[in-house]
Amino acid sequence: MIQKTSIGEKIMLMRKAEGLSRREMSEITGISANNLKNYEAIGRQIPGDYLALILENPRFEKYTLWLMTDKTAPAAGQVSPALSPDGQGRTTSRQSRPKAG
Repeated sequence: MIQKTSIGEKIMLMRKAEGLSRREMSEITGISANNLKNYEAIGRQIPGDYLALILENPRFEKYTLWLMTDKTAPAAGQVSPALSPDGQGRTTSRQSRPKAG
């Protein structure tokens, strides 16, 4: 039997794919870093309104389908963290950006 990834584990994978600490994700979403830790590590159930705070943020909306159904639709912009551009949620790599100075 295949073990499904919990919502908390998926939130952690999304956060890491975006290169964010819990504190940074807290600042973006308004959910305390301590609550994020409880959802990610301890497996506490995340309230629906907190889940909406995450998924309504433009940075995380690309993960909505995967988070809810374990499916992706890259043509529709719905990916998993593993499919996120550059593995870090960026659309351009750091090397392709012009250097300052």
